[in-house]
Amino acid sequence: MQGWIALHRELLEKPIWRSSTPEQKAILITLLLMANHEQNEWEWKGQKFKAKPGQFVTSLESIRRKAGKGISIKNVRSALERFKKLEFLADEGAKTGRLITIVNWEQYQEVNKKVAKQPAKRWQRGGKEVATNNNDNNDNNETSNNNIPYVEIINFLNQKCGKNYKHTTRATREKIQARWNEGFRLEDFKAAITKKAAQWKKTEMDSYLRPETLFGPKFESYLNERQVKTEGGYKPKEILS
Repeated sequence: MQGWIALHRELLEKPIWRSSTPEQKAILITLLLMANHEQNEWEWKGQKFKAKPGQFVTSLESIRRKAGKGISIKNVRSALERFKKLEFLADEGAKTGRLITIVNWEQYQEVNKKVAKQPAKRWQRGGKEVATNNNDNNDNNETSNNNIPYVEIINFLNQKCGKNYKHTTRATREKIQARWNEGFRLEDFKAAITKKAAQWKKTEMDSYLRPETLFGPKFESYLNERQVKTEGGYKPKEILS
């Protein structure tokens, strides 16, 4: 595999880096290096599969070998589980290999600014891609910027999460517009923000209380989480089962 990847210094401040072991950090960088930077064809579940940028089919042994000396299969398996929990990647195993999808791959590869203009995408189980409405940029339809309450959404996020984000930031507005185009409305944004604030505020996940995460591909799953109250606060029901 030839070529190079972009690696932003911001990674140093993210919980996925700061709270990872040296072995997990080596595996994280290895996964970024193994991911396709453009569409590629693989065999997956006995059929030809077109992997999107940020996806690749591999195995635990291949990841271990590429990560280098001192990395075990156990290290790889535990790292993948942790990275899934932190929503860095999606992972599905099969007899023909393991499909890895780096969530928000384009955010790690910002060299080509055209990437930021592409329609937002959601990833489902098995790496299936669901594109948003192709009319994202049509200012004449109901999703025109004039109809989206950017100010109210970001003010609510800042109030609930103790942040100070600006509603004028281009990347933030693109995330909100992408979700708006999918049919979500103000009450949905407020509900998702409220749920994640209850779970993540003042924890190692606090830095993920930001527009790029809250309004990204996992937005619908955040919105539909069923929570129960515990001594430590509110938790998603699936974590407690």
